[in-house]
Amino acid sequence: MPVSPDIANLLSQEARAMLTRLDRLRPFALLEPMVPAAGLFPNAQSAIERALFHGRHELRGLMRGFLDWLAGPGLSGTASQAQRRFALLKLRFQAVLNEFDMFNDVITQRSEQDNGPWLSGLDVVAADALALPGRYYDLPPLICYLDRGIGASIRRARTRLPGGATNPVAIIRVPRERMVGSGIAASLIHEVGHQAAALLDLVPSLRLTLQALQGDKQPDRDLWAIWDRWLSEIVADFFSVARVGIAATMGLMGVVSLPRPFVFRIDLDDPHPAPWLRVKLSATMGRMLYPHPQWSRLSAAWEELYPPAGLEAAKLAILRRLEAQMPAFVSLLVNHRLARLGGRTLPDVLQTNTRAPARLAALFTSWSADPAAMYRAHPTMVFATLGQARMDRRLSPEDEGALFAKLLTFWALKTTLDTSYECAVSGTRLRDARLAALGSPSAIGMNIH
Repeated sequence: MPVSPDIANLLSQEARAMLTRLDRLRPFALLEPMVPAAGLFPNAQSAIERALFHGRHELRGLMRGFLDWLAGPGLSGTASQAQRRFALLKLRFQAVLNEFDMFNDVITQRSEQDNGPWLSGLDVVAADALALPGRYYDLPPLICYLDRGIGASIRRARTRLPGGATNPVAIIRVPRERMVGSGIAASLIHEVGHQAAALLDLVPSLRLTLQALQGDKQPDRDLWAIWDRWLSEIVADFFSVARVGIAATMGLMGVVSLPRPFVFRIDLDDPHPAPWLRVKLSATMGRMLYPHPQWSRLSAAWEELYPPAGLEAAKLAILRRLEAQMPAFVSLLVNHRLARLGGRTLPDVLQTNTRAPARLAALFTSWSADPAAMYRAHPTMVFATLGQARMDRRLSPEDEGALFAKLLTFWALKTTLDTSYECAVSGTRLRDARLAALGSPSAIGMNIH
């Protein structure tokens, strides 16, 4: 039975109403009030606006095409056929709205007092963490936002959005309870590590090595299979330790300090290692990257906080076997040579030798005499240095919180004042041009003490 005039009019009215609502979606640059220091990097802002514009443009074409079909060829079809086309159009409309709302939730926080500039400062930290000397990949835009919960997460750039489009930016969700101190580095840079691993094809490269160790005649092949299951999260932890040293391990301890059943929970369907093992593994990474007694002390303290005594025999046995294999596994991570890095290892490229505890301690001493020098350093180096000072009991939590609030605000403000679109899109020059050229904080009216 052909579509009746009433049905055609009903569906036409609904489609035109959707088109009207679609036209009300305006660019964020015209919607969100925020101080300039809280704004997104220009490349992030433009990438988001372009992605949403293309989505709206495509949907608008589909809507007008439906209206043309309904007024012409569709009249000879059935009402159910017309409704099926309209239902698919409505689903596409919802997908476009979901993408808009996702970015809206992220950007709206930039209008909050203090949090807005701090988030912009975290964008600078994330960009600094992801930038590798040597231009091994194009640096995607990164933006941070706060949310409830104890863990961070990332929606990586160049992955699919709910509506099917490619995500133009990396969106990093930071737990609100981490704001603000050196502990936030563990959460933030772990997520940046996921983005770096994807850009370097790090997990597939390592997985080939691990799979070779799972052969029938290989000893402990069952353990290598377990590391394989947890590899993506382990690699992100490794990146974090390589970037900010013991601040990564101490921050991780703060995240996974949970009731005992959760800390000892082993779930091979979960990509995260058991928290008890995860902290031990992070300390093993630190010990291998930066040999120092502090890592053994921290590992022993963690076991004192969560003694494995009393666990069922089978669970205790697998934990101890995995713990015993950690040095061999971490050695594999440290010495793995990547094709994307020209055959170099990740620690070589990240220049982890600059994060040795003794060097960080000396740097903190220097900054104590000349605080302005700290503001000229790269953000990840600042987090590593102040995290080491916390470990050495040379910096109180209260002073650390106040200092990081000033640092994040300074990085946001200075970047805003110095920003240019060319600098924002130029990969590692974003770090080198904006941060190496930082002037005295007092020059922009900030108290550096």
